[in-house]
Amino acid sequence: MKSNATAPAVLPAETALGTVGFSNNRDPRGPADKSARDVSVDVIRSFCLLVVVALHALMVGVSIGPQGPVFENALDGNPWFASLSWAVQVMPLFFIAGGFSSISQWRRMQLRGGTAGDYIRLRVVRLLVPAVVLVASAGVGLVVLTLAGVPSGIVETAGYRISQPLWFLAVYLGCSALVPLLAFAHGKARLSTLLGLGLAIAAVDAGRLSLELPALGYANLAFVWLFIQQLGFWLADGSVGRLSAAVRKWTSGLALMLMMYLFASGWYSGDMFSNLNPPTGALALLAVAQLMLLSLAQRRIRVWAEKSSAMSFVALVGSKAMTIYLWHMPVMVSIAGLLLVIQMHLPTPGSAEWWLSRPLWLVAVACALLPVVMWLGRLERVNASSRASFTHPRTVLSAVSGVGGVVVLLVDGITPSTAIISVVLFLCALWGHLDLRRPQMTRPGGTNTEQGGRGVAGWFKKLFQSAPIHPVPPSE
Repeated sequence: MKSNATAPAVLPAETALGTVGFSNNRDPRGPADKSARDVSVDVIRSFCLLVVVALHALMVGVSIGPQGPVFENALDGNPWFASLSWAVQVMPLFFIAGGFSSISQWRRMQLRGGTAGDYIRLRVVRLLVPAVVLVASAGVGLVVLTLAGVPSGIVETAGYRISQPLWFLAVYLGCSALVPLLAFAHGKARLSTLLGLGLAIAAVDAGRLSLELPALGYANLAFVWLFIQQLGFWLADGSVGRLSAAVRKWTSGLALMLMMYLFASGWYSGDMFSNLNPPTGALALLAVAQLMLLSLAQRRIRVWAEKSSAMSFVALVGSKAMTIYLWHMPVMVSIAGLLLVIQMHLPTPGSAEWWLSRPLWLVAVACALLPVVMWLGRLERVNASSRASFTHPRTVLSAVSGVGGVVVLLVDGITPSTAIISVVLFLCALWGHLDLRRPQMTRPGGTNTEQGGRGVAGWFKKLFQSAPIHPVPPSE
């Protein structure tokens, strides 16, 4: 694969959590067909993101206990939630959609002469630029709370809650960095690659249980999510769509029945969120079932998308996806803290009064999150440098540094010290990879314009202008 220094390494309309998907029903080993846009993937990805935000909102339980303010997971300990988790555990579906988009984007970059280094550099920039702003802001915010006299326990809890969703960032960045390699493996040996990852998942789970080594299960942070991403490759190349509807229905049913058997035999918990940390084979089986059901539903989703006026909202969510994911928890924690400061009456989490207040809570979260997303979502348009001087090892080290920056936060939550370490690692990962030249934008109506003055200062000045600006779609 040759390198082309003049080929654009960036598609400005692609977002950090994936791109508009293109399916290829002709040659599963060839580049994705750029002419066949599949809006069903955009709809599913946006739907999954909204489900995640809504679930996290319902998990936020804040009240006043005998010892003072209490932050807790309001859904913990509810026996009914284990059954519900089968329907609302959408992270496998999210990674399937991500795999679909990732291989589509990689194939398009290959057609333009892009290299694996170009692809990894693009993913590092798109994921870590919004993340470094979040972590730096959270670290400063925790320092301010401490200086304001807020009890250390509350500050620590706030930092921990904000850091919890960031596991996704580490896993997604790691999976993205391996897309070129696994796309090559998919083209050469689709079935063997998928079966190999599946056997690795089973081996880790068997070793964890038989040797009684819980830490061994964390190896599946790689194998489970890479397996599910690979399922997205199968969806993108049309392999799943070529199966008969009956085969897809039976495959989904068998995967669910095998899950139930493994739950009954004690291999896995019946709570799909308990199977998330560390990830287990239950998530892989759920992903197979979700893949088949998604494939069966894709045509109806496309028809709905053509007739629905909601696609503008889907596009908005997709273009700000990384910002929504990163900032929804800090916004929720901030609202909860504000309720404590103003000493508003807070119902006991899980009580009837608490559930009756949830619609209002969800509206408050949406209203507070919207301006944050509209303002900071512009960071998702920062481009990766297209200079060809960067070596592949240098780019891989950037991905490793980015993953390490997230792991630091997951060990002990976000604190001022871990925030500093994480920001440094993120900046090391981003060093030399950013293209801060004036981005070409288009205002409503289709008029192209170059935003910003000279240098970085001018770029940031225009970045936060209030006028709505939309990226120029990539030329095909």
